[in-house]
Amino acid sequence: MNKMKTLGLVALMVCAATTALYAGGKAEAKDGDDYKLVLRLSHVFNPVEQLSQSMDWVAERIYERTDGAIEIQTFPQAQLAAYKEGVEQVVRGANFISVEDPSFIGDYVPDMKALYAPMLYQSFDEYVELVRTDLVQDMMARAEEQGIKILALDYIYGFRNLMTRRPVRTPEDLSGLQIRVPGTDLYINTLNNMGAIANPLPWGETLSAVQQGVVDGLEGSEFTNIGNKVFETGATHVGLSRHILGTCGVYINIDVWNSIPEQYREIIQEEFTKGAAEGNAILMANHADVVAELEANGVQFHEVDGEAFRARLAPMYREQAGMTPGIFDAVFAELDAIRN
Repeated sequence: MNKMKTLGLVALMVCAATTALYAGGKAEAKDGDDYKLVLRLSHVFNPVEQLSQSMDWVAERIYERTDGAIEIQTFPQAQLAAYKEGVEQVVRGANFISVEDPSFIGDYVPDMKALYAPMLYQSFDEYVELVRTDLVQDMMARAEEQGIKILALDYIYGFRNLMTRRPVRTPEDLSGLQIRVPGTDLYINTLNNMGAIANPLPWGETLSAVQQGVVDGLEGSEFTNIGNKVFETGATHVGLSRHILGTCGVYINIDVWNSIPEQYREIIQEEFTKGAAEGNAILMANHADVVAELEANGVQFHEVDGEAFRARLAPMYREQAGMTPGIFDAVFAELDAIRN
């Protein structure tokens, strides 16, 4: 069975399972209620990737349940402002939803950078559990004080690994290699500490840069690899560094959020919450098939010396300006409690 058929079957099973737990109905329309809001949602993912599909499903269900009162227009692959610029649109009060990793909220709530530290997580589930702790809920409340309402933090798109032209197993193997990263300090510092030369290229230039040898590779998940056919650039080696768990939050301006009638806010929140659980389940169910398909296309997977890389990354676990003293220890303690 091919990947897309598998995705469809799993989606149906997940939807059936969630329906048993969740029976959300349409909002009751009031007489003379002609409320209408159009929100533009931006992210960087390819339309075939699960996170992109999840955003489309959520938008469709919200439109249906609100009888068209809330229309969310989704724009994949950075067609609109993305990354830092996308979050800035939210803060400025645009009718805009930004879907980015939590490190971008770290510009406003520095402690959130601790959630995206390298080599922090061992599984998807423990990250999802961490998001529900009082520690992280407090960070989300502080984000609201900065004008950012966080509708979800637990959309996952996989562990990020090294995709290169030659095998990488140790920090020494990365020495001198230019690796494309998103343009944030977190990614730049992570790859530099791991031994590479981080090159923060825009996504639109990345695949051609790899193919032309401008950079020696990039980092990302297996789902990004298959969705964008990264393997066709010549970067056919994947070092399983799992250096960052790729996660995204969903962000909207707090004033825009508060201006939405409560009956619609409830639906929006329910659907984004449901969409995260649904998408993560599909992602986990399909990971093995994606790996097999990549291998069939010539991709070779290599385990790495995790201890050697973690030793190089030790500086990344120190508090930066604005972070609460001991925040990393607090995150580590929460993760230990979850694992135990």
